[in-house]
Amino acid sequence: MSFPEIVSRERWRAAREELRRKEEAVRRAREALDAERRGLPMVEVDPEYVFEGGDGKATLLDLFEGRAQLVVHHFMFAPEWETGCPCCAAFLDQVGHLAHLRARNTSFAAVSRAPFTRILPFKARMGWAVPWYSSAHSDFNRDFEATVEADGELVERAGVSCFLRDHDRVFHTYSLYDDGLDVLGTTAALLDLTALGRNPAGSDRLRLHDEYDY
Repeated sequence: MSFPEIVSRERWRAAREELRRKEEAVRRAREALDAERRGLPMVEVDPEYVFEGGDGKATLLDLFEGRAQLVVHHFMFAPEWETGCPCCAAFLDQVGHLAHLRARNTSFAAVSRAPFTRILPFKARMGWAVPWYSSAHSDFNRDFEATVEADGELVERAGVSCFLRDHDRVFHTYSLYDDGLDVLGTTAALLDLTALGRNPAGSDRLRLHDEYDY
């Protein structure tokens, strides 16, 4: 394991100030990119997708729970799998209390192709309270590229899609997939601040949070 150079506090402050200036430039660029993202055109969602959740059948409009915006986590959980994807589980562990999103007129839900009868016990095992729906009987995953065909087989993709509601009309505004989710999770963000980074020597691979052996 390689540690950083040991220096005096004065040299550390000088190096930190130089890095701070670069971080400030990145922050400004990120703010500009965020503004550009908010200005993306949107697409009206025409199909009447039907999901299955804790209260039975639900439409995409229902997932908004009356709020203006909806963030959907495309959680990788194929119909034939016994449990969900550990990487998606690690992301969902970091979502936190939904009150902060809901107070900003935004709802959050996870959606997977697995049947709800398989989602429910896994959700209970993980201790999650977030709304989670099965899209097993709709084309939602395919239409939003969370399930794609590769070499003749269906492949699941982790992702997040954002939707906006205007009364009963629903619009798709943004999607992010695969490694792009790293920037949304607090674990990766916090580890990026550390000297050893995201994968220190001897660190464990991602697992379901009740499978780690400390």
